[in-house]
Amino acid sequence: MRIIFMGTPEFAVESLKVLVENHCNIVAVITAPDKPVGRGQKTGTSAVKNYALSVNIPVLQPEKLKSPEFLEELKSYQADLQIVVAFRMLPEVVWNMPALGTFNLHASLLPQYRGAAPINWAIINGEKETGITTFFLKHEIDTGSIIFQEKEPISTTDNVSDLYERLMKKGADLVLKTVHAIEEGNYPQIAQQEDVEIKHAPKIFKETCEINWQLPSEQIYNFIRGLAPYPAAWTTLAGKNCKVFKTAIIRDFSPEKPGNIFSDNKKYLYFRTGDGFLSIEELQLEGKKRMLIDEFLRGFTLSDL
Repeated sequence: MRIIFMGTPEFAVESLKVLVENHCNIVAVITAPDKPVGRGQKTGTSAVKNYALSVNIPVLQPEKLKSPEFLEELKSYQADLQIVVAFRMLPEVVWNMPALGTFNLHASLLPQYRGAAPINWAIINGEKETGITTFFLKHEIDTGSIIFQEKEPISTTDNVSDLYERLMKKGADLVLKTVHAIEEGNYPQIAQQEDVEIKHAPKIFKETCEINWQLPSEQIYNFIRGLAPYPAAWTTLAGKNCKVFKTAIIRDFSPEKPGNIFSDNKKYLYFRTGDGFLSIEELQLEGKKRMLIDEFLRGFTLSDL
């Protein structure tokens, strides 16, 4: 089969790499346009582009997916199948072009956690299990017929980075399995259940990452690990924004006001929550580097905070 692969971040590279190493015929890659990044505003290229060029696969970087020039170029590759992993929303004229269709890899067990941030929201909501799904694209986002799914447990200590790594590798293997099944003409197409309560995974913004200390400890604990290491939950400390990456729950029901802080100025810093305390174990104060709590407290005392 002639395959076009669409993706942008590191998460997509693993799938592309597995396809290439298993001799799938990737005729072109579509990824995000180059853009200025960092303080120096140097031109940055996507992880998928970097890998594709390293293995001599043609790269397309359209600004507009509906532009006649791009559609003509896309058509010229005569793809039988298109694969999407962590890319933007496609217009029908693109996903409907190949004879065998276009399938997507999504980092959840659809129909649960449709949307842009499924890994984050599964952890934030305290789920014990998530997974990956390959499915055919259709008009409504993340609603097409399911091809394959695989489950992945979530431990109480997993953060986004931990789960991301496991789902990235598991997802790459599932993409390859899906390609082989389509090539053999033997694959399921299972309609997604719509008669269940569906949890969504909308895009996460900085302003929605602020910690609400009024909530129960476990809910805040899950919120913090569901945003770590990026974009990171934050609170205000010493009059500055402070990112919090890792905490531990302290069972204590003293009548302190939520948000109050306690420290021995050496080893611990506790925040009062709605039903106990959270011990801050790793943080980053605005303008400072990321630190473990004992290192942080060598430069700050409770009076500073």
